[in-house]
Amino acid sequence: MRPRIWHAHVMTSVVGCTALVLGVTGTGVASAAPRDLGREILTTGDGWGSEGAGTTGGSAADASHVYTVTTWAQFKAALRDGGDAPKIIKVKGMIDAVSQGCEAFVAGGYDLQQYLKDYDPAVWGNDKVASGPQEDARVASAANQDSEIKAAVPSNTTIVGVGKNSGILGGSLQIKGVSNVILRNLTIEAPLDCFPKWDPTDDNRTGNWNSEYDAVVVYGTDHVWIDHNTLTDGRYPDSERPVYFGKVFQQHDGLTDIVRGSNYVTVSWNRFQNHDKNMLIGNGDGLATTDADKLKVTMHHNRFDGILQRSPRVRFGQVDVYNNHYVVTEEQKDDYYIFGVGIRSQLHASDNAISLPSGASVGKALKKWNESPLTAQNNYVNGKLTDLIAVHNAEVPGEILQSGAGWTPTLRKKVDSPRAVPGIVGAHAGAGKVC
Repeated sequence: MRPRIWHAHVMTSVVGCTALVLGVTGTGVASAAPRDLGREILTTGDGWGSEGAGTTGGSAADASHVYTVTTWAQFKAALRDGGDAPKIIKVKGMIDAVSQGCEAFVAGGYDLQQYLKDYDPAVWGNDKVASGPQEDARVASAANQDSEIKAAVPSNTTIVGVGKNSGILGGSLQIKGVSNVILRNLTIEAPLDCFPKWDPTDDNRTGNWNSEYDAVVVYGTDHVWIDHNTLTDGRYPDSERPVYFGKVFQQHDGLTDIVRGSNYVTVSWNRFQNHDKNMLIGNGDGLATTDADKLKVTMHHNRFDGILQRSPRVRFGQVDVYNNHYVVTEEQKDDYYIFGVGIRSQLHASDNAISLPSGASVGKALKKWNESPLTAQNNYVNGKLTDLIAVHNAEVPGEILQSGAGWTPTLRKKVDSPRAVPGIVGAHAGAGKVC
């Protein structure tokens, strides 16, 4: 779409990669001006994020609140400066939140090899949680990492990448308890938890490694636009993580979680790549007091490539998911799902394209966590119109899903043919492709 932004007596109309600046009453020839992503806003009718006053981020920032940053320290300082005054932060190049490495966070004598010896199930067992000196040291070390890699994003903020290869390595953007935030044109490498916790009692007392840190978390926040970003595990894919106690040493959490009463969010034209747990919308079954009638999210024209699960997993919210392309890899075909149907969710999934490898079960595209009807219509699997609910119920008879989410989305700009979605999304989704 072509967003139009009005400032005083000037209208900026985005055309391709440049903006034509016209006087409101002008009759002369339009002049070309460089495009400024920081001044662009979410257009009317573009998903739940456009509800009410819409999402404008820091587009109204004055010159003193426009920053160009090239380091993580500069980025965090810019976020703190000026409180909730509108601000635009331009990230230039790839800035690293953990450039000093995990060793810089170690405290209390933490040593992974000693940790593994102390909590080996053959020694510790699986009937009690880890405790003692090495677990205390792990907690202290994790606290050091937490304080360094988390960045609190204030209200009325736009964060944009400069050019085609700018973003954040290993940082966690905390959009928490605020309003009106835009993230665009960023490449974001998911944080690597340096100090995962071993829980011997997890997974039916076979134990599991649990990690912290989402790449982006939207928590108790309204009006957010996440657009044309690339989110990935990057240099640290799960396939290269070691195995301890028979379980993958899990060092990643979510890519983009939307939780705790957040509302009115549009997630558009992003690439989510090579990750396990992608997106939770609502993170607890017992959170009706905060999440009921909220968690309204639109997801459109995103590409999910090599994502194992949660694209999204939904609790409570009215979530509109359309014109996305899901690509399941050969390695994932036996253990994947796309849409997770959770407690009191109202998921409306239509006009999406799903690409599965040979032999993959179509029925696994849906996963039932709770009894919540959903709408799934006009979705195509490998180029063929497919009733996802009917196939799921036939292939997974123990998890019968009911059709009919009970609402119809209205905040949509354009719905493309799902047959065309792989080409459209492939060409235009992700960082560096805002044009």
